[in-house]
Amino acid sequence: MNIKLLLRTVFLVLVLLLLVIMGMNNRQTVSLSLPPILPKIQKMPAAIMYFAFFAVGVLSGTMLTGGTKGAAGSKSKTPK
Repeated sequence: MNIKLLLRTVFLVLVLLLLVIMGMNNRQTVSLSLPPILPKIQKMPAAIMYFAFFAVGVLSGTMLTGGTKGAAGSKSKTPK
């Protein structure tokens, strides 16, 4: 097994554990104001906001790092 993959998986599990702990202990309602994108103030539990911010971060990281190896590798090959 690849040690790098194992370390990434352990790190992700620890981050998800932190997310669960935050969700269990932050049940109060918070408000989010983002006038250019959301016209109304959003009010929801803090745990849902933590999860939403985490999801946006994971998706952003995936989009920024994904697909770079295959595209570069296929263009660099020259036919003989």
